[in-house]
Amino acid sequence: MSEIQWPQLIVFAVLFLLVTVLGFVASKWKAGDTLDHLDEWGLGGRKFGSWITWFLVGGDLYTAYTFVAVPALIFGAGAMGFFALPYTVILYPLVFLPLLRMWSVSRVHGYVTPADFVRGRYGSRILALLIAVTGIIATMPYIALQLVGLEAVLRTMGFNGSGLLGHLPLFIGFLILAVYTYQSGLRAPALIAFVKDTLIYIVILVAVIYLPAKLGGWTTIFERSSELLSQPGANGQPKGSLLLNPNNQLQYATLALGSALALFLYPHSLTGILASRGRNVIKKNMVALPAYSLLLGLLALLGYVALTAGTKPLMNNATGRPDSNTIVPVLFDQQFPGWFAGIAFAAIGIGALVPAAIMSIAAANLWTRNIYKEYLKKDASPKQEAQQAKLASLVVKFGAVAFIVFVDPQYSIDLQLIGGVIILQTLPAVAIALYTRWFHVYGLVAGWIAGMGYGFYLLYQIPNPAAGRAHFGGSALTLDKLSLLGWEPFAGSKVQIYVGFVALLVNLVVAVVGTIIARQLKVLNGTDETKGEDYHADEGDPSLKAVAAH
Repeated sequence: MSEIQWPQLIVFAVLFLLVTVLGFVASKWKAGDTLDHLDEWGLGGRKFGSWITWFLVGGDLYTAYTFVAVPALIFGAGAMGFFALPYTVILYPLVFLPLLRMWSVSRVHGYVTPADFVRGRYGSRILALLIAVTGIIATMPYIALQLVGLEAVLRTMGFNGSGLLGHLPLFIGFLILAVYTYQSGLRAPALIAFVKDTLIYIVILVAVIYLPAKLGGWTTIFERSSELLSQPGANGQPKGSLLLNPNNQLQYATLALGSALALFLYPHSLTGILASRGRNVIKKNMVALPAYSLLLGLLALLGYVALTAGTKPLMNNATGRPDSNTIVPVLFDQQFPGWFAGIAFAAIGIGALVPAAIMSIAAANLWTRNIYKEYLKKDASPKQEAQQAKLASLVVKFGAVAFIVFVDPQYSIDLQLIGGVIILQTLPAVAIALYTRWFHVYGLVAGWIAGMGYGFYLLYQIPNPAAGRAHFGGSALTLDKLSLLGWEPFAGSKVQIYVGFVALLVNLVVAVVGTIIARQLKVLNGTDETKGEDYHADEGDPSLKAVAAH
């Protein structure tokens, strides 16, 4: 264990204690008659207004990914890390109408999860199960990313042991998160999000004014960063650049688009939307949430600030390599007074716990509604459902901790991008199905299998020389590795592309072909006795018309 930074630790501990207390108090905040009901524990009673939803969804989408992962990628690779900006710019207009419809349909039919929607839409237990399992698996690496951010902060403050002791901060964060999530459900992260976002805005506004002034201005920062990124890395090639090059432009575009398509497919993103009390709340939030994208852009620039300041990441005692995830915490530790560094560390730590809590709740809802009640106990009471969800939220967090201990990616952002490859495979069954029931269940299942299988195969092909791994080294694939039954259309090409985008295209092609074949064979479009719900535009369906005006 390194020398403890006591000023930072004291401020951090006080603020962390504050949000822990809020996490427990939240069980009484805007509470219904009981928390022993999934609508109350897992969706906050479906009655959050515009401000609460803004903080909740913002806290859900802009996470440790924002504070730790994006600046770390820019520190190590330069311009490629800015894919997060166009991704969040195109996100909201892209999902505006689908989210309104998903809220309306879910409110009418009492859906809690995207798998509930698929079950009702297609009357297929198998397809709903696949969507539920996919959501749970994709959420675990995303939770792990949050815990990486918390661990990076605590290591910077001196908790930097080796072996299992080196992951002690991870377990501490897990225990705190687990206890108040179990107690208060979605109300805990909703209430804590107010504190989290206030701290983040204060820290970033100070950072983007104070640090450039201290280091000679933005012109100096960009010039120095360009020089440092052009130096050769471990493979003898430049580490990065301030501008994209011909080999990574396609990756940048597909990564931005693929990430935008994926974000609101995650169960935790939909949880925040379904917890809102009306369509007007969602409309206001889709207009206001891009304010967080401005924050993300400013935070991303801290990667260049760290380069100019000569900041060196802490060493990972397990691997003996620099841990790029610590670059922003170390920058704050070196450049800020101890008391303000403590505030910044608390912002990162709390910014990790809020989304981790929402994610674990969303995954628990999937388990309870679409696996436990569907297959294990069909007559489960609301109280039994709530209890199952609470227990499942603990299991999901254990899975995320295991992900961190055993995967160890070079950049923590890889955790989110791998999760994106997985969750994108639900797009045909969830997002497209909001508007048409043309796809056949068997076509969707075949597409899911093809997309998921090919996606994991491509991820397996990606090495990471810097981390010493031959496989699962990231999500950027060179086109020369794309092959189909021995056919290599891009042999020799070093242009990169996002694996999730390729896997989604395979999924869609197979789903279309499978649907055409199934319809030609006149196979029943459903795997059980129900035919599935069929509805039309919100203004045309009587059952949705009432909530459309809500």
